[in-house]
Amino acid sequence: MPGEPPRRSVPHVHSANRESLDHVAGVVLASPVLQATFVPAAGMVGSSLRHGGDELLAQRGGLDAWRGRGTSFGLPLLHPWANRLTDWRYAAAGRAVEIRREAGTVKPDEHDLPIHGALHAAEDWDVTDAGADADAAWLVARLDYGRRDDRLAVFPFPHELELRIRLHDAALDVTTTVVATGDDDVPLAFGWHPWLQLPGVPRAEWRLELPDREERVLDHRNLPTGERVDRSAEDAPLGDRVLDDSFAVAENARFAVSGGGRTIAVEWTGGYRYAQVFAPSELELVCFEPMMAPVAALSTGEELPLLAAGESASAGYRVAVS
Repeated sequence: MPGEPPRRSVPHVHSANRESLDHVAGVVLASPVLQATFVPAAGMVGSSLRHGGDELLAQRGGLDAWRGRGTSFGLPLLHPWANRLTDWRYAAAGRAVEIRREAGTVKPDEHDLPIHGALHAAEDWDVTDAGADADAAWLVARLDYGRRDDRLAVFPFPHELELRIRLHDAALDVTTTVVATGDDDVPLAFGWHPWLQLPGVPRAEWRLELPDREERVLDHRNLPTGERVDRSAEDAPLGDRVLDDSFAVAENARFAVSGGGRTIAVEWTGGYRYAQVFAPSELELVCFEPMMAPVAALSTGEELPLLAAGESASAGYRVAVS
């Protein structure tokens, strides 16, 4: 209209683009501070998180090793359970299951225990939305778990998964939603496994910030013993400590690693009540892992949430860099 000032287009300071990565397509989300890459055809793994040009996710062989040998890296979703089960047989929500290890759907750990679920590098994620505006870049993807019989043989509870990933300024938010699509309750034991590193800073100089928490003591096979110990919040050097510990935490728990003028925090934003902290001696990395249930809950039934048929449940976490 006459007399109105000309409208200015608002520049998109965030972006979402598709790129080719090792013969598969990735979705690259970018803000003025961070750049995050996810790969739908490789289990929706977060393959990269860059800050100031530095890679903050340990690669451990990258996409090739992840899709081939199953070497975990980056930011992988662990579903339908995170961590280990006590055996290749379990009973949950009224169903008895025997996992056929020869099928290769589930990987064994160093003690020949089934670990990290059945979605390793799953190729059938459907991207339903990706975009950006002045405030954020985002990616939404869905997977029908019951689409494949080999997965149902491992976890016979039909459901759908939805991931909502949002990058805004210096924070990456990841929300996982499970929708129970069958007639049975669905056990909820999924989690994520951020493989974090501080480039250019020796491991011994890293500082860990851990919240108030209840340790769930593990045995030599990293299975729960039943012992519980209250641990107070701490802010201390990692030094030469070796960690592979399980905790119950508050719903707003925050873990962080700092060094070289940079802090990477993993913050529980709702739904998750458990955590695994992993810092092996032989690798320059630390993992703060959000989990829906304690270690081996699918085997023991201890504190295992069940999602009623027809219902949905969500849990979220944030990776924030400063």
